[in-house]
Amino acid sequence: MKNLIITISLLFATAAALYAQDTRTLVHEDGGLGPYKAVIVSDASLSTHTIFKPQDLSAFNKDNPLPVLVWGNGACRNTPYEHVNFLNEIASHGFIVIAIGPMPENFDSLIENGGSDSELLTYAIDWIIAQNENPQSQYYNKIDVWNIAAGGMSCGGLQTLDVAKDPRLSTVMICNSGLFKVSNASSAVPGMPMPTKDRLAEIHTPIIYILGGESDIAYENGMDDFSQINHVPIFAANLNVGHGGTYAQPHGGAFSTVAAAWLEWQLKGNAKAGQLFKGSPCGLLSIDGWRVDKKNIP
Repeated sequence: MKNLIITISLLFATAAALYAQDTRTLVHEDGGLGPYKAVIVSDASLSTHTIFKPQDLSAFNKDNPLPVLVWGNGACRNTPYEHVNFLNEIASHGFIVIAIGPMPENFDSLIENGGSDSELLTYAIDWIIAQNENPQSQYYNKIDVWNIAAGGMSCGGLQTLDVAKDPRLSTVMICNSGLFKVSNASSAVPGMPMPTKDRLAEIHTPIIYILGGESDIAYENGMDDFSQINHVPIFAANLNVGHGGTYAQPHGGAFSTVAAAWLEWQLKGNAKAGQLFKGSPCGLLSIDGWRVDKKNIP
């Protein structure tokens, strides 16, 4: 893994001097259901990641910048293959999503690209901030560098918690994941990042856990995290769909609705989206199947 980090560091040092250039594009699921039709792209200056973004960037500028989500994949895979519907849908609501792993050549079947490391989330943040400052980049002055989220599913959620102390983050989104307890740490898959529970104190932003209910293998860990986090706003949304979530459903299913609304509220200040999480009862409870726990949220 150390060799991977060194290699990526060298790649980033080279890429930072380059401006973003789309080398391959794909419109997926008609661009999503949001107001900004999305496109999936690979980029010459960040070939280690896949980018999901609005097709037309002309609507975005200093007065209407694009917030950012950096994403870690299930099993810490070096491909966002399993989350394409979900991430594409989020991008269609006016976000740029930068997921770990090169853009898949074939979206019809999973091709393993090996594992990935938490630092790739940090590199994605470094890259997009550099692009926002580069007058030659298509993202010049179009990125909201003050509103950046990190998120991930399962092992990718552990990667997210591993970098959650990054001061550039405005919110954190943990999906089908949670830090292992001492009592079940031995069940972790080798190679997973294994932050200890005391690392939860490093979280400095609002955080949401989106879990698959009691049938989700990560349920116990995620809800234990929830019980221990008392110093920041925290929301736990549970839908009884198991560990696989709804990512593969059209447009990412019910999970993408909750995720996009959370990001709208946290990164754009969208009060209407915030009603899904605020109040007693909160709006999410009006949608069949969801169970909610929250702290430090009115």
